[in-house]
Amino acid sequence: MYGGPVRALVTGAAGFIGSTLVDRLLADGHTVVGLDNFATGRATNLEHLADNPAHVFVEADIVTADLQAILDEHRPEVVFHLAAQIDVRHSVADPQFDASVNVIGTVRLAEAARRTGVRKIVHTSSGGSIYGTPPVYPTPETVPTDPTSPYAAGKVAGEIYLNTFRHLYGMDCSHIAPANVYGPRQDPHGEAGVVAIFAQALLSGKPTKVFGDGSKTRDYVFVDDVVDAFVKAAGEAGGGQRFNIGTGLETSDRQLHSAVAAAVGGPDDPEFHPDRLGDLRRSCLDIGLAERVLGWRPQVRLDDGVRRTVEYFRSGQTV
Repeated sequence: MYGGPVRALVTGAAGFIGSTLVDRLLADGHTVVGLDNFATGRATNLEHLADNPAHVFVEADIVTADLQAILDEHRPEVVFHLAAQIDVRHSVADPQFDASVNVIGTVRLAEAARRTGVRKIVHTSSGGSIYGTPPVYPTPETVPTDPTSPYAAGKVAGEIYLNTFRHLYGMDCSHIAPANVYGPRQDPHGEAGVVAIFAQALLSGKPTKVFGDGSKTRDYVFVDDVVDAFVKAAGEAGGGQRFNIGTGLETSDRQLHSAVAAAVGGPDDPEFHPDRLGDLRRSCLDIGLAERVLGWRPQVRLDDGVRRTVEYFRSGQTV
C-alpha cells in the first residue's frame, strides 16, 4: 500500500467487515485508527486489540462527531469508509435517516479528509443493490446503476460525491461494491446475513425460513476475500473506479440452506414463507474489472466459507 506501512482510518471498525479489515491491516504492519458509534458494531469484535499499540479506537458518529478534529489528531493517509446505515427496509421506512448517514455522513468525512490531506478514501458501495434488476448476469460495472431503495440510492450518491471531491481537490477514491458478504462476526439477527441467520438457527435447533420458493439467487463472497479487495484498492490502482467484489456465481436460497445444514449437521427442511416485497430475484456480479486492475480474485469457496462461519457460531461467539 503506497510502498510501505501507512496510517489508516477505518470507519465502521467494530462491524462485521470493518473489524475483519482492521485485523488484516494490523497484520500487514499498518497503524489503524478505528471509528464506530456501536449502532450495529460490537465492542467484542475489537476487544482482542486492547493492548495493541498500533491500534487506537475512537467512539464517534460520522453524522454528529467533530470529524475534522479526529482526523487532525490522527492524520490518516488512507481512509476506509465502511460506516453506514445498512438495513434496506429501514431505508424505505426512514429515507431521511438513511441519507443522513450514508450521504451526509460520507460528505462530512470527505470534507474532513481532504482538509487533512488524506491521499485516498476507499468507499463501500453495494454491488448487491445498486444495479436494481440489471439486463445481464453476471453484472459488470458498465451496467447503469438503477437503485430501487433509498439505501442503494445513498450508496450511489456516496460514489458520486467522492468522485466529485476527487475532481475538485485531487483526493483519490475507489469504491468497493460487494455482493452478499458472509463470514465470522456477521450478525445473525439482522435482515441481511442469511448465512449467519441459517447457521445460528440450525445450531440452536430453531426453524429456518426461506422467503419464496427458494429459487432466488445471490452471489455469496467470504469476508476475508472482501477485505483483501479493500486492501488492494487502497494503493495507486483504480482511482475513482467502482469494483464489483463477488464470485461471479449464483447460489439459490435453497442451495445455500443445504450447504449450511450440511456444515451444521442439521435438518435441511426450511419453512417456506411468501416473498418479501422488493426482494430481487437474482443478483450476481461480474468481477473481471477487479481481476484486471487490482489483481484480485476470491480465494474461499462457498462450502469452505460456510464451514468456517458455522464453526465461529458453534464456538459460542454469537451476537
